[in-house]
Amino acid sequence: VQLQASGGGLVQAGGSLRLSCAGSGRTFDNYAMGWSRQAPGKEREFVAVIKRRGGSTYYADSVKGRFTVSRDLAKNMVYLQMDSLKPEDTAVYYCAADPVLHKIVVVTPELWGQGTQVTVSS
Repeated sequence: VQLQASGGGLVQAGGSLRLSCAGSGRTFDNYAMGWSRQAPGKEREFVAVIKRRGGSTYYADSVKGRFTVSRDLAKNMVYLQMDSLKPEDTAVYYCAADPVLHKIVVVTPELWGQGTQVTVSS
């Protein structure tokens, strides 16, 4: 069972990126899925989460209104659309999955994907 993230890269401030995360080895219908990030020298922090079976979403205040989390249950995928990017969004982004949504919010999920680097230049 694993999560595989992709889509990171280098973008100028104000630009957009879309991260993808593919789940494999099981179905994730009963799992909340989401994203966290870790900037150099800082602790990993919650970014966004979507409830199992889709529906409700929750965001960190720092990204609210700029980032959108979504999922495709049929494809076992979760996405993070990032718009109006700022230099302070620079970090390694990790996808996460857990049957309990709160575990993703407090950054202790059952399953982590490998990170994908996002760099926003000023």
